[in-house]
Amino acid sequence: MTLSLEVLNEVIRSRRSIFPPSYTDEEISVKDLEMILENANFAPTHRLTEPWRFTIFRGNGLTKLADFLGETYRSQTTPENFSEAKYEGTRSKALKSAAVIAIVMEVHPEKVPEWEELAAVACAVQNIWLTITAMGLGGYWSTPGNLAALGTFLNLPENQKCVGLFYLGHHAAPSKPAVRKPIMDKLTWIED
Repeated sequence: MTLSLEVLNEVIRSRRSIFPPSYTDEEISVKDLEMILENANFAPTHRLTEPWRFTIFRGNGLTKLADFLGETYRSQTTPENFSEAKYEGTRSKALKSAAVIAIVMEVHPEKVPEWEELAAVACAVQNIWLTITAMGLGGYWSTPGNLAALGTFLNLPENQKCVGLFYLGHHAAPSKPAVRKPIMDKLTWIED
């Protein structure tokens, strides 16, 4: 197999966080979501634990997620700190998305340290991000403050934990250049 380095560089360097206000109403098909997650499944994994698990919300599932996120915000916020705008904003992120993927990590403490499982899950999420970039979709990984409650909402077993939500959709956001400091400022060479 011959890969085009130029295409790979373009996909990696054009990946951006694209947020729900930029999403359109166009759906993402189950077939496309399955392909995106199949690519996630090819992330590196120490001792082949394959710790990534995904729960996909779409259709009416997005309303259930939005209701949960909104009500969790309401229940965890004191009346004097409660903001109706934040409540609605929390709900609208899910409702504006074509799909939301709950990112779940399964731990195997008898095999590898938890940080290695998290690193593998992060690699799977990067595969999701690169795939949707190549497809012209937008998305971003959010780690809300209610991850423990999300685990309960998702009915996760004891050896699994939610590490975030990945919002995605078709979008109308203009492309923008990456903001990165030069790599040379981040390198240390040891050659002798």
